[in-house]
Amino acid sequence: MAQAATEHGATVPTRRPVHLSTGLILKESFKMFDPRREARHPVMFVVWVVFLFVAVITFFPSLFPDVEKGYDPVYSLAVTIILFLTLWFSHVSEAIAEAQGKAQADSLREIKSGARARQIRPDGQARWVPSDALHIGDTVEVQPGEAVPIDGDVISGAAQVDESMMTGESALVVREAGGDKTSVLGGTKVVEGSIRVRVTSAQGQSFLDRLIQLVEGANRAKTPNELALDTILASLTVAFLVVVITFVYLADAYRLLAPSVVNLATLIALLVCLMPTTIGALLPAIGISGLNRVAKSNIISKSGKAVEAAGDLDLLILDKTGTITVGSRLAVQFVEAPGVAKQDLLNWALVASSADDTPEGRSVLRLAAGRGGTAPHLDAGSFRVVPFSVERRMSGIVLADGSEIYKGSVQAIREYCGEFPAALQEAADAAARRGMTPLAISVSRRAVGVVLLKDVVKPGIQDRIHELRTMGIRTVMCTGDNRLTAAAIARESGVDEYVAEARPETKLELVRREKANGRLVAMSGDGTNDAPALAQADVGLAMNSGTSAAKEAGNMVDLDNDPTKLIEVVSIGKQLLITRGALTTFSITNDVAKYFAIIPAMFVTTGGILIAGDQLLNIMGLTDPKLAILSALLFNAFIIPLLIPLALSGVSFRPSTAIDLLRRNLILYGAGGIVSAFIGIYLLYQFLVWLGVQPWWIPIVAFVAHHLAGGLL
Repeated sequence: MAQAATEHGATVPTRRPVHLSTGLILKESFKMFDPRREARHPVMFVVWVVFLFVAVITFFPSLFPDVEKGYDPVYSLAVTIILFLTLWFSHVSEAIAEAQGKAQADSLREIKSGARARQIRPDGQARWVPSDALHIGDTVEVQPGEAVPIDGDVISGAAQVDESMMTGESALVVREAGGDKTSVLGGTKVVEGSIRVRVTSAQGQSFLDRLIQLVEGANRAKTPNELALDTILASLTVAFLVVVITFVYLADAYRLLAPSVVNLATLIALLVCLMPTTIGALLPAIGISGLNRVAKSNIISKSGKAVEAAGDLDLLILDKTGTITVGSRLAVQFVEAPGVAKQDLLNWALVASSADDTPEGRSVLRLAAGRGGTAPHLDAGSFRVVPFSVERRMSGIVLADGSEIYKGSVQAIREYCGEFPAALQEAADAAARRGMTPLAISVSRRAVGVVLLKDVVKPGIQDRIHELRTMGIRTVMCTGDNRLTAAAIARESGVDEYVAEARPETKLELVRREKANGRLVAMSGDGTNDAPALAQADVGLAMNSGTSAAKEAGNMVDLDNDPTKLIEVVSIGKQLLITRGALTTFSITNDVAKYFAIIPAMFVTTGGILIAGDQLLNIMGLTDPKLAILSALLFNAFIIPLLIPLALSGVSFRPSTAIDLLRRNLILYGAGGIVSAFIGIYLLYQFLVWLGVQPWWIPIVAFVAHHLAGGLL
């Protein structure tokens, strides 16, 4: 991100494209040959060890007298090179994933570089200081055109803030003292207004710092599922190592029947091909890319564990207001009292709501005007506005002639008028049972009608809830509304359960109860009263516009302040787990096909004839044993870069049941792994046979290998 200078050296970040450096990727991939890096991944560490072993055999054959009898410099050098490529391709996959994160981190880091802050001292005087000199509790002032230096809460003033450099959204947001939206992010820009901000984050602990740490991904901790899979892959590797060692004794037994040679290079090739090297090479890239996808969705995740937990969730706790519904009640219907004309009711509704600037008041104006209502012209000083108050529970206008036109709750209007038409009461009760909110309208202490308001369910929320149910995730709506309203919204949205008349501690009780039953629970929230439940939940998504307590308690923070993003987090977590499972299936079935190429080739007599019994395993009809082994080893190496795009972007995810996903994996990636390996190995074999017909390259390789080995000795 580039930055534009402002007065006193303050800087305002602007967006610039993020590019990956090929040179950086290559440099990092070669750095990963460091044994300390290799040791983090058990499968590839074994490949690294046997690569060094084969390299020593290749270049120093005289150190191994027993090996030297069957030494073939070209064959040994080829095995060494292919093992090197296998390791390097695995490094490239991880380096690309890390480079994506580092490129994002570098652009984010530029937001902080050179930033200065106008610090307000205890005596009220202002002074300019570097932003990295600020501490928790300090107060800074931010004026139009300046960047917020670090995370904090607005303690005075109000401003329109541009958060596009953080969230990607161009729409300005309002941040003001004393309201619900007091939190500001370091690096965002004040466009209009002036605010004073109390610093709430220590240096290195701001959300920008955390986002940088997240997207870099280089030092990320392995998730529990990843550790479990590493353990399984390591166990398989040990098992295959034992199997390969036994082939030495099997070869001795076969020599009693027919002369054959099984050298160490071939045994190592067998070990590498049978080990789950494909998934072992791609596993780090899959984990890092999962975190990158979360970051691209403008979500700060404090750990990879939270992303993985999202893929295993059993229960989703959703707020009603702002998550399932649009958050504002909208007028949908007018019901006039007996003897009152519809037109008169519409006109009075316009007058009663003319001074009501709430979303509900504006919706009444829109509905009344849209249905033909016309408000009389009122001159300044010819009326008096009566604002809404908790005690009166109604608002309206008193005209110069003494007419009082009010709008308020049914109970308040009934008490004010002294009587209420039975027909209107029945309409109000019926509306309440359907989840609507009835407001009554009165003129000079006479109830003339009701307007029905409804908290509208967000478009598409029913489909999202259905997707979650398909994935086996139960949804619970938590709301402070009465049971009638909650039941109506629950039916319309399709949630599995609802909790009505919820108190602040209700969510915490619900989370604890469900976790005690062994379920993984997720919830979203933005208030201080949500903080305990966010901390207890396995996945707690806090809103960036919420309180500092909520953001500290949650293990994810949504920069877009969209509570429905929790559903997107579930999809990302599911995709991460499915990608890992699909490529593991592909890797294991790949190994099965390699078995049919290498095992027959290992037990070929010196006359080039397959020993009886092994001919049945030679399904592909590969007659040259060394070329068959090299073909399998080459396929084992080159399949890694071919799968890197899939590991980075993730397997396409469609909401479905666990059984359907398992069936899809077995058919698409299980069968695909076997078929692709058979085809790939056969084509590579034919290519190597064609190269063998061209004799020009064989003496060159043999000459280089021989003299290189001699020079080293």
